[in-house]
Order: sequence, then C-alpha cells, then structure tokens
Amino acid sequence: MPEHVATSDRTRLVREPQRAVYDRELIYKILDEGFVCHVGFTADGQTFVIPTMYARVGDALYFHGSAASRMLRGVSTGLNVCITVTLADGLVLARSVFNHSMNYRSAVALGNATIVDEAKEKLDALRAFTEKIMPGRWNDARQPNEKELRATSILRLPLTEISAKVRTGGVEDDAEDYALPVWAGVVPLRLVADAPLRDERCDPALPTPAYAADFRSREG
Repeated sequence: MPEHVATSDRTRLVREPQRAVYDRELIYKILDEGFVCHVGFTADGQTFVIPTMYARVGDALYFHGSAASRMLRGVSTGLNVCITVTLADGLVLARSVFNHSMNYRSAVALGNATIVDEAKEKLDALRAFTEKIMPGRWNDARQPNEKELRATSILRLPLTEISAKVRTGGVEDDAEDYALPVWAGVVPLRLVADAPLRDERCDPALPTPAYAADFRSREG
C-alpha cells in the first residue's frame, strides 16, 4: 500500500484539489528528478527565495550555501523554510487564452531546517549533492578539504510536512470554444543534455568518463 503523508492546513491543496498528491513515493520521485530547489525564508523582516542545489537522503532534504550567506543568519535555532521543486512537462495550448495551461509536477516541503554539524553527515550530504548531479562523479573528483568544509554550511529539513501538485493530460476548453478554428494541443517539454564539452585545460589524453558521455542517453 502507498504511504500517504499526513496533511496539514499548510500543505492541503485548496485550489484544484484533484491535482493533489500525498503519496510519499510519488513526492520523492519529483524531488529526486529535479536539480534545483527554491528555498523561501524570512530574514530581517524581508522575505527571500533562493535557488540552490539539494539532494534527498532518506526522509530528509539537504541543501547548502555559503557559511556567510544571509540565509544562514540565526540558523543555530533552526530556519523556517518553504522549499519548492517544479518540473515542467508540457505547454498546454487551448483555443482560448484563458484555458492555456502547463503540465507539471511540483513538490512543496515546509518545516524547520537545522544546520548539520556532524562531519560524517556533512560529507554524506556533499556526496549526495555530487552524485545527484552526476552519478559516479564523487569517487573520480577531489573530495572537499577542511577549508572547503568550513566554508560550506549544510542544512537538513525532515520531510514530514510535504505535498505535491500534478497536472497531466490535454486541453480543457469551454464547450463553446471547441468549434473555433484555432490549433490546440500540448507541446511536451523535457530536460535534454548536450554532448560534454572538455575544459580547455583538461589533458586531452584523459578519456571522457562514461557517466558523462552516456548522460544524454539516460536523460532521453
């Protein structure tokens, strides 16, 4: 049986509730497919939304930033955040402008993010970031030194208050508009990787790693 997350007044969808997803596995699939999350928080009376890299490890979301960043002020007591991830799957072109839409999958996580102090957990999170970008890369590249670890702060958000919203399917026009001589349909969207570009200072004798060379076929 699918595990459904407990809903709250903050995560229960009100508008278009038929698009709500509370299945933990499906929400995790959205989080795992995305590369960038947006972190919303308030500091010094001002609300900010910052894009950053993230990774899910079990039932927690890890994200990071500079130790000197505005986001991390006062983080010793935790940071109330709203984290969102959105995947655009298609542009829905209706006969009327009002009914144009988008097929998408989005996830929202709320809660109190705390800073990661334990060295092993911090390294595990950095490994998760690296492997999320390119599986297999962590063991090939130089791993963080002490200075780099001190300069980077990792935050952990337990995935307890989460929900997702999904729109799939085709055009939904008003009945009287279906007779209009206007093209309607869906333009599918997907993230596509191009061929790897070698750094100009990279030894030409070094072969392109298989995980980079094959990334295009995996994404397709």
